[in-house]
Order: sequence, then structure tokens, then C-alpha cells
Amino acid sequence: MSNKEVKAALKSARDAIRNKEYKEALKHCKAVLKQEKTNYNAWVFIGLAAAELEQPDQAKGAYKKAIELEPNQLLAWQGLANLYEKSNQTDVRGDLADVYQKLLQLYESGDKQKWCDVCNKLVELYHQENKYLEVAETWQKLIQMKQEEGAEKAELHQLWKKMIQLLKDSTQNRDNKTEQSLLSAFEHAVNSADTVPGEDHQNLYKDFIQCLSKFPHETPRLEKACHDMMALYPTDSYPLEVLCLHFVQSGTLSEEALHCFSRLLEMDASSGPGIIGFGIKCLQEKKYKEAVKSLTEGLQKTSQCPAAWHYLAEAQMKIHKHRDAVLCCNQALEALGTPEGPSLRWKNLILQLKAEALVKIADANAAEEAIKALEQIVDASSDPVVLAIRGQAYLNKGLMDQASKISQELLLSHPDLAESHALEGFIHYSQKNYEQAERSFLNAIERKAETAEYHQYLGLTYWFMSDETKKDKGKALTQFLKAAKLDSYLGSVFCYLGNYYRDIAGDKSRARGCYKKAFELDGTDEESGTAAVDLSVELGDMDTALSILNEVTEKASTGTAKWAWLHRGLYYLRTGQPSQAVADLQAALRADPKDSNCWESLGEAYLSRGSYSTALKSFRKASELNPGLVYSIYKAAAVEQILGKYENAIATYQQILKKTEDYVPALKG
Repeated sequence: MSNKEVKAALKSARDAIRNKEYKEALKHCKAVLKQEKTNYNAWVFIGLAAAELEQPDQAKGAYKKAIELEPNQLLAWQGLANLYEKSNQTDVRGDLADVYQKLLQLYESGDKQKWCDVCNKLVELYHQENKYLEVAETWQKLIQMKQEEGAEKAELHQLWKKMIQLLKDSTQNRDNKTEQSLLSAFEHAVNSADTVPGEDHQNLYKDFIQCLSKFPHETPRLEKACHDMMALYPTDSYPLEVLCLHFVQSGTLSEEALHCFSRLLEMDASSGPGIIGFGIKCLQEKKYKEAVKSLTEGLQKTSQCPAAWHYLAEAQMKIHKHRDAVLCCNQALEALGTPEGPSLRWKNLILQLKAEALVKIADANAAEEAIKALEQIVDASSDPVVLAIRGQAYLNKGLMDQASKISQELLLSHPDLAESHALEGFIHYSQKNYEQAERSFLNAIERKAETAEYHQYLGLTYWFMSDETKKDKGKALTQFLKAAKLDSYLGSVFCYLGNYYRDIAGDKSRARGCYKKAFELDGTDEESGTAAVDLSVELGDMDTALSILNEVTEKASTGTAKWAWLHRGLYYLRTGQPSQAVADLQAALRADPKDSNCWESLGEAYLSRGSYSTALKSFRKASELNPGLVYSIYKAAAVEQILGKYENAIATYQQILKKTEDYVPALKG
């Protein structure tokens, strides 16, 4: 076949392809290749025809052969790109990317529009594969090309915005280069906007700041972006809110942070981050109740802030609301998700605080939960304070050997740590080794004199050690007073002071004040509530007694606060108000249906009201629950007598006299 014939055959092949006669085209190409195996165009036409006849493998082979012959010719590369684009197989994507890369090289010096088209396709392909770094690098080349061609500012602005769209999902990948490309795209987009200030620009700035807030190491850039946006949009609270939350999460509260909090509240008094910031300021100033109030309110509006939950838990601990503190720690851990970097430090702090709160709750279940929390702390075994908390948890759980082992290890490795000596003290105290406990608590106080709990336990040690140390003003009383001075929210220590003034000093008025304070601090402390009421009655101050009882019963849910209902019921009974007495004593019995004395009092109330049948039932119930209650048996007989059931009454009187021959009321009956 002469050169002329080869050209004619190739022309026929091209015409056949144009007329969609692909098999005909293949014949012409094969004829050419018989004569001229290295004919580039013949291989390209075979690729085209085979692709149309849905013979992808033959098409691919033909294109690759053409590329081998002339690697820098466009046609075969274009054909291969078309072939891969039509393929449904995912495994060709990598090959397609390589083809696009080659096409970019070939178009670079010539057709700029086609170069841009291929560039767009390559970026789309990388994006589908979540190859964000390649997306960033390729798109930046496109922008560079446009800049070199002298593109308008508006077109470049749109390209930077498109780059943000392409990379915005990459923040989970944690690839530093991609991250920097995304932030750079934001900076260019923000700086190339046409209308400034304007709504689009404002929203773009918000997105930029939100993006920066996801990267803990970009603090200077975040602060700068917030300040820049505040200067442009002084009435928009968003940058200030982000800045405030950033300061909260950083855990260090500078003058600048406090200034931001107050500025935000001036701008928007209902702003969650602003209220949280104010709560943290209160916590710093030791205004713990205000801190709890503000942090709770702020977190209702901005709940996904682990550090704020931690601060709230801290404030709850300061006022000894340990169960509330545990709930806040759980919320903090939930908001934290799976932490890394700086968040890991927060996780450890939260878990430690949770364990401390659970140890203070002081029951076996809470101790078990505390041990589990401590096990999740990274490098917990190297932190002596965490070890001391674990020792206390073991002690609360009754695992004395494990607690003692930790205590001995800590005293050897950290003899200067107050917590080492305190743990030893708690162990001795629980075993009633009061002399050794005294020594341990004195050692702890020597190293950390500002801890109220150490003084409280030293006071309790003296209280139980002997009558002398109990009565010695310089011992138990002094320590209780020091504890109360160091921590005015420590309800239990005011209860112990009440015990001292009532039982040792005989000062009922001062004792009543201490019990009242203890009960105000801890509404679940029945011992203090009861003592405050009893002493008020003894001091003839019924108003105070009733105000305490009314406050408790108003808040009490059904089946709780038996002591308060009972006390108030008995007061009504004494003061001739039987209907109120009946209602309160019934409420007390809902809390404890097996209290025979309460049934007896209820019988008295019914009797005073003239409800004889129900009085009879109440007295019978009391004597059923406690057959030794002679008075209830006698009152049942007396009511039967009133009701005219004489035979029953006589039988009951005789029954009493069998047991107690000289029980005068029964003889009279």
C-alpha cells in the first residue's frame, strides 16, 4: 500500500466514523496498520470506532498504542479521556486523573479555555474522591492562570468562593496544607469582595470566623478576623460571641476576655456566650450562687460549650451540689465528643472533677462510677492528686486494702502533698483510729491550710476521740469554726457546730442558728431541719419553726419529707387544729406507712375532730404494727366505748390488764 493509498484509507475511515459506520472504519484502519504498524491516526481511529461499538478494552488498547507512538499528541489523550468519562467503573478514576494531568500539560501553552475546562473536570474528579489537597492545589493553579491573564477582581472573587465551597468539608481531614489553602481562600474572598460592607460580605466573614474557630492552633488569626469584622460591622454580635466562646474554651481569662464579655452583654443582654462569660467572672469572684445562675442560663442558649459545663460543675461543687456537678460533667463530656489536642486536656479535667463529685456523694455506687471516670483519664497513674481521689473512691466502696495501698504509695512518693496525708487520715478515721487520724489531718493542714474539709474532719476526729477532746473548746469547736470560716457553703459543718452548742455548750439559741444555716444550705439534711424546728419550739419561737416546716412541705413531692409533715401535724394537734393535723399526718404516712407512732397520732387527730370510726381504724393499725403500743390499744377500746361497742371495749380493756395489771386508764374504762 503506497503512501497515497494509506492517506485514502485513513480518509475513508474518517468518513465512515462521521457516518457512524464504525465496523467499516475498523476495516480501513486495519488495512493501514498491515502496511504501517506505527500509524498514529489509524490507532486513534480504531480507539474511536471501538469505543462507539462498546468495546472499551480494545479502544483503551488502541489509544495507549497511539500514545506510545506519539506521547505529546493531543488526539489519543482526548479520546482516552472521553472513554474513561463514559465508563461506569470507579477503578478508572485514577487513570482519568492522570489523563487530565497530561491534557493540562498539552493545553498549557496553547488553548487556555480548554485548559480551564480540563482543570474544572480534574477538580470535580478529586472532589468526588475526597482528595482535598489535590483539589486545593489544582484550583490554585486555575486561579493563578486567571490572574496571569488579567482576570477581573469580581471573577477572581467568585473563584475564591468556589474554592471555599470545594474545601469546606475538608475540616474533618485534619490535613494542614488543605486547611491553610481553605483559610487562604477565605482571606482572598473576604478581601476581594466588591460591596463592603454588604450582606454577602458579612455572611462570608461569618463563615470564615466559624471555620477558624474549628482550628484550635489558629488563635491569632481567629482573634484578628473577629476584630476586623467587628470594625466593619459594629452592630453584629456574631464575631464577639465567637471571641467570647474562644476565651471560655481557652481556659485563661484575661482582662481582654472580661472586656469582651461585658461588651457583648451591652450589645445583647440575652447572648448565651455573654451570660456564660459573666457566670465565669462570678466564679472567679467567689460569687458561687450567681455563677451557677448565670452559667445555667447561658448554657440553655449555648449548650455546645464543654468548658462552660465544666465551669458550672465547678461552681456546683463550691456550693456542695455534688449530684448537679456530676450531671454537668456528663453534659460537658457529651459536648466534647471525641476530643483531641487541647480538648483532651478538657476531657481529663472534666473526668477528674466528675470523680471528685462522685467521691463527695460518698456511696458505693457513686464510688464505682468515680473509679470508671478515673480510668478514662489519660496518664492518670502519674498524677498523685488523681491517685488520691481513686484512693477515696476505694475507701467509699469498702475496698480498704486497695485504698491503703494507694495511701502508702503516695506517702512514699509524694510526702509533701496534702492529699497524701488527707487520704491516710480518711482511712484512719473510717477505722476509728482517731489518734492516727488526728496526726494525718494535722499533716494535711500543715501543707494546705485553706481546705475546709481537712479542718472539718479534724474536728470530727476530736468529736469522736474522747469526751475531753469533744468538750475542749480548742479542739473540735475550733476546727469546726475554721472550716465554716473557710467554706461558708459547707452545710454539714454548721450541723456539727449546732451539735456542739446544743449538747456541749447548752446554748440553744446559737445551736438553733447553726442548724438553721445548715438546713438552708442543704434542704435534704433532715437532722438539721428537725433540730432547728425542735429548738425553735423549745425557745417558744413557733413562727420560725412553722416557717421552716412550711417551706419544706411546699416543695416536697408526694411520699417525701416525712419529718416535716409529722412535726407540723403534731403542732396542729397540740394547738387544737385537728383537720390540718389529719392532712399533715396522712402526708407523713405516705412517706412511711409503717410508722406506728404516726398512726397513733393520726388516731388522736381523728378523735379530736370527732371522726370516731377512722380514729378506731388508725389506733388499730398502730397496735397491729407495734403490739407494744399499750396506749393505742387503750384508745381503740375507749373509741369502741364511745361508739357503744361495749363488749368489744371490755374485751380490749381486759386484754390490756392481762399484760399491764395496774394500767389505770384501762381499769377506769
